[in-house]
Amino acid sequence: MSDKKIIYMDNNATTRIYEEVLEAMLPYFREQYFNPSSMYSPAGIIHKEMEKAREQIADFLGCEPIEVCFVSCGSEGDNMAIRGTIEAYPTKNHIITTKVEHPAVIETCRDLERHGYRVTYLSVDNDGNINIDELKNAVNENTAIVSIMYANNETGVIYPIKEIGQIVKNAGAVFHVDAVQAAGKLPLNMKDEPYIDMLTIAGHKIHAPKGIGALYIKNGTKLRSIQTGGHQERGRRAGTENVPYIIGLGKAVSMVKAELPKFIEHTSKLRDTLEAEILKRITDVKINGKNANRVSNTANISFKNIEGEAILLLLDGYGICTSSGSACSSGTLEPSPVLQAMGVPFEYAHSSTRFSLSLDNTMEEIMYTADAIEKIVSRLREISPYRN
Repeated sequence: MSDKKIIYMDNNATTRIYEEVLEAMLPYFREQYFNPSSMYSPAGIIHKEMEKAREQIADFLGCEPIEVCFVSCGSEGDNMAIRGTIEAYPTKNHIITTKVEHPAVIETCRDLERHGYRVTYLSVDNDGNINIDELKNAVNENTAIVSIMYANNETGVIYPIKEIGQIVKNAGAVFHVDAVQAAGKLPLNMKDEPYIDMLTIAGHKIHAPKGIGALYIKNGTKLRSIQTGGHQERGRRAGTENVPYIIGLGKAVSMVKAELPKFIEHTSKLRDTLEAEILKRITDVKINGKNANRVSNTANISFKNIEGEAILLLLDGYGICTSSGSACSSGTLEPSPVLQAMGVPFEYAHSSTRFSLSLDNTMEEIMYTADAIEKIVSRLREISPYRN
């Protein structure tokens, strides 16, 4: 394998934009550049194309086109859902989320705490599963919104959204789901999810460009706009629509929906092989979330008494791109808050490495990566001050 070849195993951070997606976008940077809100006929044509993309996204989500609101990214969608809800229900000051959410939700909740809101952070067990009884005891008539992710970005653990949603709706609260890491990995159908009021997806996780996403807002859901200005998106989000990227997102979701069965089969085989090879070759290894229901492409692996940053740097030397968890949490030397919440021992949590796969990955790459990990761990344990 060439030293110059890049083996990309960080698809939960971002994905390669599909060539077909790029080709679909290009005309809207050049000859089809008109503002869709303008009154002249060329702009009207652009508006119709944008609405076709909305229909593609509605088909992907199993909802009505009118329920799709374009946003810039997952973080904006999460903020819009949470902040817009609490402004729509000014007499309620309680929010429920979990200790293992993406920073887009966690940091939003922490900010709201500083402004007088009360937030309950649900715990998880050692496999990363949410404590449902804790949710039942926490939700009440003062709860404005419950925001829980569909699948964890670090471990791939899938949460029981239908069960959670029923509990939330029985209490009269709004239910928001961050599905950024579920989109393209699990089937999403809002017609089968009657308890979900809002759901966020991000384009760059599903082979569309960075800078575009969507927030599903169920018809009848009360939501205040948190961005003032024009009338775009039915008054829910002011700002000229990012037409090329909306077209790209529409094309991407149609592709990943068609690929989903193949994606699940392919990435399951690769992930299971990688985990099995590492467990076979290396001692003192922990697969985080292994006993939970997980999305097929994600493996979060810890190696006892090794620094995760050293693993990532040495993997990079082999041309292998991975991460230690959420890209939005990089830059800190602290163990992952997700793994801490799961009770992963410190000597393991510090070395967590996330491998997130796509259809682009091959079995050859998996075996090459297993070889590299075996050599790296052996080398690091030889120089570790904690070695026996």
